[in-house]
Amino acid sequence: MNRLALLAALVALPAGAAIAQHAHHQAASPVADDPIAAAIAAPSRTPKNVARDKYRHPAETLAFFGMTPSATVVEYSPSGGWYTEILAPLLRDHGSFYALQPTGRYMDGYKAFLAARPDAYDKVKLVAYPEETASIPANSVDTVLTFRNVHNMVMAGNEAATFKAFFDMLKPGGTLGVVDHRLPEDRDTALEKSSGYLKVSTIRRIAQAAGFDYVGASEVNANPKDTADWPKGVWTLPPTLSQKDVDRDTYLAIGESDRMTLKFRKPAQ
Repeated sequence: MNRLALLAALVALPAGAAIAQHAHHQAASPVADDPIAAAIAAPSRTPKNVARDKYRHPAETLAFFGMTPSATVVEYSPSGGWYTEILAPLLRDHGSFYALQPTGRYMDGYKAFLAARPDAYDKVKLVAYPEETASIPANSVDTVLTFRNVHNMVMAGNEAATFKAFFDMLKPGGTLGVVDHRLPEDRDTALEKSSGYLKVSTIRRIAQAAGFDYVGASEVNANPKDTADWPKGVWTLPPTLSQKDVDRDTYLAIGESDRMTLKFRKPAQ
């Protein structure tokens, strides 16, 4: 609504209603003008996931990765659907969203998650990894995203094959966005096989071996309180809290893990 039309509409309302309408217009405008903010505010998001925004910083993270509502996007291993709750509404009308879910314990749960809200998730294209990966055409994807999954690949020993699949499906010039738990560079690399933490240098090596160029990093998901030396690895901290009630308040005060946020690009040529 332009300013003249808004003024005319306000004049026609009772005073109290006019103030309320003006306040609503002022409050709604930033969200309406920002597709990522609008997706984060989607009513289909669950309160337990919204509560974790302070740790996962979805607006800043997706902006760093260059997300747009018209993109073709693959999210690898969406697990319980935390980022699906944001990406599905963001891409629903003008983009395309593939959920590349490894077969195993999370698949049935993710199917149930999608089925519970067909109004929000009916356009999500669920693809089983690795069995159905070829159904995503080569050189067709603008962005591949993976949140806190590369440590699982490293522990399973399938990181090279998985990053190669990412590379193949991305368009030349396409973006790979990675978020994962960060292990300090001076720690024993053997910890990467058990702690859930990885070194930045390890992920850069994996990505570059697959053919990606390193673009840069953001500290938006950093947490200096996380010393990455916990009794049960990263799972000691929220949201898992593997120690149950032992030192629970201490771990809650630390918050979720210190995370690297890395951006890579498939070469244009």
